[in-house]
Amino acid sequence: MHLRTGSQASLLLLVHSVEKVAGVDWTQCFADIQANANATNNLDGLLDGNGYPVSNIADATAISYSLCTSSCGDGRDFQWPVFSQDFSSWLLPYLALISQLPFGAQYRLDNLMSALLTVGSPVLAGYSLFVTLLNSRWINRRFRQLAVAYPNSCFAVAIVSSLQQVPLNVDSDCFASLVVHPENDCWWKYLSQLMDYTHTWSIASATSIAWVIIAYILSIANSPSDAFTSAQADGGATGSMWLWLIPIVVGWLLLSPKCDSKRLQRAYDHADQHTRTGMADASIGIPPASGPTQRALTITAQEDDVISPDALLTPPVFNYSRSLRWAYIAETIFQVFKAASEKAQKCIPVNNDPYRWVSEPGDMAIHPDNRCGTPDQIRAYCAQPAQPSHWAPGVITRMAVASCASLALQWGTVGGAFVVEWFTPTTGMGCRSLSYLIYGVVSTLIWMMLLTSSILAHYSIAYDRKSLRARVAEAFSHCLRMIGKLLAIANSIWVILTCILQYSDFYDTCFCNSSMISRGQAAAYITIIETTTQAAAAKVAWICALIMACTSAFVFIVLVGLLLDTVSA
Repeated sequence: MHLRTGSQASLLLLVHSVEKVAGVDWTQCFADIQANANATNNLDGLLDGNGYPVSNIADATAISYSLCTSSCGDGRDFQWPVFSQDFSSWLLPYLALISQLPFGAQYRLDNLMSALLTVGSPVLAGYSLFVTLLNSRWINRRFRQLAVAYPNSCFAVAIVSSLQQVPLNVDSDCFASLVVHPENDCWWKYLSQLMDYTHTWSIASATSIAWVIIAYILSIANSPSDAFTSAQADGGATGSMWLWLIPIVVGWLLLSPKCDSKRLQRAYDHADQHTRTGMADASIGIPPASGPTQRALTITAQEDDVISPDALLTPPVFNYSRSLRWAYIAETIFQVFKAASEKAQKCIPVNNDPYRWVSEPGDMAIHPDNRCGTPDQIRAYCAQPAQPSHWAPGVITRMAVASCASLALQWGTVGGAFVVEWFTPTTGMGCRSLSYLIYGVVSTLIWMMLLTSSILAHYSIAYDRKSLRARVAEAFSHCLRMIGKLLAIANSIWVILTCILQYSDFYDTCFCNSSMISRGQAAAYITIIETTTQAAAAKVAWICALIMACTSAFVFIVLVGLLLDTVSA
């Protein structure tokens, strides 16, 4: 049967297309190259495991990049059954685990943004978690320093510690009455009870975490015995890259942040019905007025009231934007309680008459009569010697500790994946290792930009916002915040796309397998047969990377657990 010229061309094009879809059979290509070299006695491009030319065909275990492209082509072997199995086994469990992160924003788009920020920057996610924990630990220690356990101080520290997920503000004129006036005791107790709920372990969260751990164990079970082959599947490497997600989810479950915006607002509105201002004339028994027109402690704000709109979003990953402001407000609240506590220790009542201090035998509590007075007397009773600094005590240290912990978590896990790919023959920077490096570097850059944005925002609000310095700081803050969030979206897409490309063998090409990026075209080569020396080196690197990733994740969880017992008041 004879085919027309057009039919022959179509058939050749179809065969060529099938070859491209079927990809490169590296073993067969290497065998063909050896047969051709044996027939022509031309050993150009045949190399040993270290990339040096060989004088004997039997010693060849690798080929040069130029020989690879000319003899093997650059096809990719995409196999849907293999891809779907790898995707469902290694990546899908981590994507499912994202659903166990704490959200609670008023709008779904904000919840989505919190997930993208977490995936796009593990450093930022770890920082927000750790600084929240350190802030709770710090404010609890501050209240333990009170000279006398002033009424409601235990409720106050629990409430303030729980309100790190909302924009917090204090009205100095009204807050003294909220602290001192005995008829406001029910407000503190009621709000504390309403906020005493937890977002903690459930069957769904435990199952998701167990699924991820089992998938990671299975992905590395056979890797030490065949590290070279495992680089093609990349289950162990991608598992290490995503391993940071387990400590983040576990940490938030342990810390149980109060981030349900609607529930917090309802709790505050119900408790606010029990507030009272100072008495107009306590000595003649005039009852206190009903709720004040201006709230002493507010947990909501409009966008015009804050520099960074992220401060309005309750998902705890946004705590980076509220941490400095929250620390300042928490210190202000503590100073009010401290002033009242010191006066009570000296047996000075609110009306400033030391001869009218009321006490009952055997009762160490402060009698309500000692806490009554006019609004002016109450404000004077809680007056502070000096205005608290906008930079709360130890805030820079807590930020530094949280930064170190989050950086160690990310680079221990993502760095572990990078090490696996770097030391897999051919050693050096290839497409896979570069993908991990880009993800880690961009994640760190996002954290730096958003953290700097929060510092500039706090600086601008701490001073005169009309000044040139404040306006410049505010402008830079907005710019860094927007760029950082755009990068977080892009980095989230990138890390998922990287896994998809690896599972689909998109990187299984001459360019990617030759470590062209670090070696250059002249020195790049593709390892076809792994030597004993290469296998031993790859195994050592794999074990070190595994230890690095697992240790960083485990230590982070242990640190959270150890510091958690100092959070309760």
